[in-house]
Amino acid sequence: MFFELIAAVVAGVAVAGIAMGLRWISRGFLPKWIVPAAAGLGMLSFAIWSEYSWFERNVATQPTGVIVAWNNEQRSFLRPWSYYQSVVTRYTAVDTRTVQRHPNLPDQVIVDLVLAARWQRTARVKVLFDCAAGRRADLMGKDVKVAEDGAITGATWTDLSPGDRLLEIACKGS
Repeated sequence: MFFELIAAVVAGVAVAGIAMGLRWISRGFLPKWIVPAAAGLGMLSFAIWSEYSWFERNVATQPTGVIVAWNNEQRSFLRPWSYYQSVVTRYTAVDTRTVQRHPNLPDQVIVDLVLAARWQRTARVKVLFDCAAGRRADLMGKDVKVAEDGAITGATWTDLSPGDRLLEIACKGS
């Protein structure tokens, strides 16, 4: 976030410099207020570009095998341009490179989910999907244990709706 602030200031100074050059070329024909107005317009334009391109830039940095399953689009009163087109502020992806199956339980798969949100660190969470039953369990608690036969105990299962994108990607991802 700090670097985006610096980049916005640099964009404002650059556009203000262009406006100052235009004022000098026109020998003062352009009004003085055009310089700070251009600086503000440059910073606002950079902020809007940065918000709308964050999702694509972030997904492009993910390695091959990380598939986006869900994203959150948001509109905000503080960002009036988001009413024209909503802004993606976070997403969930399945890292298909981390698929793990136990031979005794072929319908269950453990996979890493990538949770990314704007201005926050990206998190990775291990999740168990039961492909046959259409449910999932997060493997984050202290009570979760994996037995020798591959059975998971202590996990809380959550039923998923039919056609859940996370389930589909995880189950087909190996």
